[in-house]
Amino acid sequence: MTKRKFGLALSVVLAAGTLLGACGSKDDSSKGDKESKEKNFSIAMVTDLGGIDDKSFNQSAWEGIQKFGKDNALEKGNGGYEYLASKSSSDYNVNLNSLVRRDFNLIFGVGYLMEDSIKEVASQKPKTNFSIIDGKVDAPNVASILFKEQEGAFLAGVAAASVTKSNKIGFVGGIDIPVINRFHAGFVEGVKAVNPDIKVDAVYTGAFDKAELGKTTANRMYTSGVDVIFHAAGATGNGVFTEAKERKTKDANANVWVIGVDADQYKEGQVNDKTNVTLTSVMKRVDIAVQDVAKKAKEDKFPGGEILTYGLSDNGMALADSHGAITDDVMKKIDDYAKQIADGKIKVPEKVEK
Repeated sequence: MTKRKFGLALSVVLAAGTLLGACGSKDDSSKGDKESKEKNFSIAMVTDLGGIDDKSFNQSAWEGIQKFGKDNALEKGNGGYEYLASKSSSDYNVNLNSLVRRDFNLIFGVGYLMEDSIKEVASQKPKTNFSIIDGKVDAPNVASILFKEQEGAFLAGVAAASVTKSNKIGFVGGIDIPVINRFHAGFVEGVKAVNPDIKVDAVYTGAFDKAELGKTTANRMYTSGVDVIFHAAGATGNGVFTEAKERKTKDANANVWVIGVDADQYKEGQVNDKTNVTLTSVMKRVDIAVQDVAKKAKEDKFPGGEILTYGLSDNGMALADSHGAITDDVMKKIDDYAKQIADGKIKVPEKVEK
């Protein structure tokens, strides 16, 4: 109401007050509907094959969902936040449809392998919003989340090349897909930036849920003289940690290191109270991306049909604390490379250059 209106006769003011009161009721009702919608907002996720406790990708996504739930006073279960685990690819569609029937507002599919299932279910359920992590689905009710894994992996390569004593470094990948190719390419480039003469022994195990494959692959690499292995293999990478810890237990002087992936895997490398084989971890902040998309969706700003990419410049990728395994001089070197990448001065390739 303007100042001029305040100078009107009392009767007009009262009439205007009545009208404003009516309008206010409508606005309050609209506001109440929005607040009710936000209060009832619920999210869920379907895991990839590694499971919810893979100490890696799925776990990071679940931590993001739990954090969002806690911040918004949600409880686990219908109407709050939830997850369903996939034991095989045949579970993807079943789990997604199950969460749709339970009326979750936003459903995340974790992993590139779930791309086709998200595309199919999203087309059948246009009123439900979905988000695919590490994949691209062109649909108005799907937000695609990608990461610049090559940027974080580059820093891991710098760390590995700076601490190796044998000049033999290994990379253990899961399935040969673009996201793992980006980890591989960035790692190789980081190693080359420090010492182009170092060769990276790379093996794709073909699985994200076979710890035994990770262990046997790591056994061969360490036996050949490799002293640092970076894994990007989900739960398969747990076997790499197992092999390194066994060797360190047998020989306290064994020079074996593991670089973790997706989440801070320091605990996975714990041998005893004084010894840990985790050099660092390439942290893909899936938790941050999940919270970001969920917040947008709750505020009616869901980025459907968009591709959101997170890298070093927006804290989507990072190296975990080395707990003293990496010297200050090397850390300064890593920080310098990180700044150059974030500023766009260094472009890290997404595929290994042959």
